[in-house]
Amino acid sequence: MNIFFFALTLRLRIKSARQSDGWVGPTVVLCIYGFCSMMRPVEPFMTEFLTGSYKNFTTEQVIPLKLILDCKDCYSSMAVLFFCIWSATGRCGFYQVSSYVQVLWVYKQPQHNFTAYNGGVDSVATLSGAAASIAVGHVSLEWCVWGELILGGFTLLIAGAVFLMALTNNIWLSYTCYMLFKTLYMQLITICTFQIARKLTRERYALVFGVNSFMGTVLQSVLTAVVINTKSLRLTITSQFFVYASYFAAIGLLFTVRGVYTALHRNQPSPGNQAERATHLPQGSRL
Repeated sequence: MNIFFFALTLRLRIKSARQSDGWVGPTVVLCIYGFCSMMRPVEPFMTEFLTGSYKNFTTEQVIPLKLILDCKDCYSSMAVLFFCIWSATGRCGFYQVSSYVQVLWVYKQPQHNFTAYNGGVDSVATLSGAAASIAVGHVSLEWCVWGELILGGFTLLIAGAVFLMALTNNIWLSYTCYMLFKTLYMQLITICTFQIARKLTRERYALVFGVNSFMGTVLQSVLTAVVINTKSLRLTITSQFFVYASYFAAIGLLFTVRGVYTALHRNQPSPGNQAERATHLPQGSRL
C-alpha cells in the first residue's frame, strides 16, 4: 500500500510540476496523499485481495498479523499503555474485593440481634459510583497531565479503604469503606476509559478494551489461585483483604510516581521555548 501511494504521488508530482506554476501541483498532491493515508479507501478490500486464489496468503495468516500490528500501534503510546495497565489491574482487584466482601461481612457482623444490610449497601455503593462517574465528566482538567497522578492518589485511597475493611471489627465502618471503595473505582475506571478512547480510533475500541478485559481476567485467575486456594497460602478472609489492600497500594504507588514524573515533564519549560509555552498552555478538558 505504501509503495502504491508513493508511486502515485511521484507520478502526479512529476506531471503537476510540468503543468502548474509551482505551488498548485504540490498542494494537490499533498491533499490527495493526505486523504488516501487517512481515509484508506482500499482497506476494506485488502483482506480479499491478499487472500485471493492467485496469492500465497490465507485468511488465517492475514487477520492475526493485522491484529498484532494494531496491538503494537495501540500500545506504543506510553500514556495509553499506563491507562490500560490500570484498567486491567484495577478490574482484577475490584472483582476480587466485590466477589468476597460478602464473606468478610459474614465474618464481621455481630452474631445476635443483627439485621444484615449487605444488599442495600451494595445498591447504594452502585448508585454513588454512578453519580461519581457522571460528576467526573463535568470536571475541567488537563487530564493528559494530571490523569495518572489522580489515578495514583485515589488508588491509594482505595487501598486504605480495603485495609480498613479488613482491620475493623465494626460492620458499619466496613460498609462505609466498601461504598467508598466502589465509588472511587467506578470514578477512576471512567477516567481510564476516556483517556484510552480519546487516543484511539473507533475501529480499535473493541481490540484494546477486549485485551484489557482479558488481561484483567488472567490476573484475577492468578490472584484467586494464589490467595483463595486453601492448598497454597491458607489465608483467612481478613488476611486475604490485607493482600488486596497491598495490591492496590502497589498500583497506587506506581501511578503516583508515574504521575509526578508526567506532571513535572509536561510543565518543565524548554530553554529556548519558554515564551511559546507561556502563551500556549494546555487547556483543561472534560471527559
